[in-house]
Amino acid sequence: MKIKQWLWNALTVLALVVGLGVWIALPWYAVLGLAALLALWLGLTRSGRLALAAARIGVSSLPQRWGASSVIVVGIAGVVGVLVAMLAMGEGFEATLRQTGSQDTAIILRGGSQAEVNSVISRDQLPLIAALGGIARDAQGRPVVSGELSQVVSLPTRGSGEDANAQFRGVSDAAWLIRPNLRIVQGRRFTPGLRELIVGQGAMGQYGGLELGKPVRLGSDEWTVVGVFASGDAHDSELWTDIDTLGSAFRRTSLQSVSVKLENAQAFEGFRAALAEDPRLKLDVLTTQDYFAKQSEGLTKLIRILGTVIGTIMAIGAVFGALNTMYAAVAGRAREIATMRAIGFRGLPVVTSVMLETMLLALLGGVLGGALAWVIFNGYSVATLGANFSQVVFQFKVTPELLWSGLKWALGIGLVGGLFPALRAARLPITTALREV
Repeated sequence: MKIKQWLWNALTVLALVVGLGVWIALPWYAVLGLAALLALWLGLTRSGRLALAAARIGVSSLPQRWGASSVIVVGIAGVVGVLVAMLAMGEGFEATLRQTGSQDTAIILRGGSQAEVNSVISRDQLPLIAALGGIARDAQGRPVVSGELSQVVSLPTRGSGEDANAQFRGVSDAAWLIRPNLRIVQGRRFTPGLRELIVGQGAMGQYGGLELGKPVRLGSDEWTVVGVFASGDAHDSELWTDIDTLGSAFRRTSLQSVSVKLENAQAFEGFRAALAEDPRLKLDVLTTQDYFAKQSEGLTKLIRILGTVIGTIMAIGAVFGALNTMYAAVAGRAREIATMRAIGFRGLPVVTSVMLETMLLALLGGVLGGALAWVIFNGYSVATLGANFSQVVFQFKVTPELLWSGLKWALGIGLVGGLFPALRAARLPITTALREV
């Protein structure tokens, strides 16, 4: 008997977990369709109208037990707030890298390299790349090709003063044509051959010691910050200087990547084919948009998994809080529920009324949690390690899709948390309940 009861309980829990997963995975139109069907049932059927009337009675008594009901609201608000904030971090990081680059620019790395940090390209390969077809040309008729270096340097963070990695990029003059969205907002460009650099707005906000016109020690040399730039993408986290100056300062004789401006987006396939046909160039090429999008995949997936796991753990706690609260509410309203059943309310309207009450509280919690996540975290700037082991500054991005997902989590918690108390209310013996004080 005990084994049978244990199996029944296990199957019930499994069914609830699967049902909750299906509910959270439902697209918006399916959710709205279910809501429309429920509204039609409540408005057009006798059982639905009875359930709505019973729910009104329960909702009208909420002010008398608001302390207990607030446990559901606050618990679910916490779940939704944390879940949306975690997912907003992944969304912001992905969006920052996704909007970096374009389909008409390409980045070339050593064959098999996943990122610039483990790529090496010899300088004598640069003219061979520049001679390939499909590359755009500048006003002087020169191919728009930029050999680049990426050096990781240590700088103190503004918040804690602890050292963190920053990406120090060496570029050629063509880099400005390849990235036309990058603009100087303070100061001027660096002068090739001098220990001068420009810093992204994100890097200036993240690291200390990067004041305009002031020297900063990077490696064994002092550099002067002569400008601040804005790009609105991952490059905002970088420091830029002339490639030859960077190579000389850090004793780097080779390149790590080559960026090119293509004639148009359609020219990429032809350029890739020409690169593959040259046996002297054992190199890989991607559009810059695809390259930076790939750099975000691993961390974004990790953040989403962590957010879902943490949200699930908190959701379990919120479900138990909802169960306790609604069981207490059903027990406190035992005589009221028994009276309704005695005058003709059947089990289905009673179950539905308790469920509607719980879902209303869950909805309030979901809206509250989403609003708090939006106010506190949307646009909040943070930094994390990117593919080059340097800090990438990005902003949390609380999107309508994340808020909708959080709301579905809230309603799912309310659904599970109100189900068993609702069933208990429907099964409550009328004579016993009427005798309770």
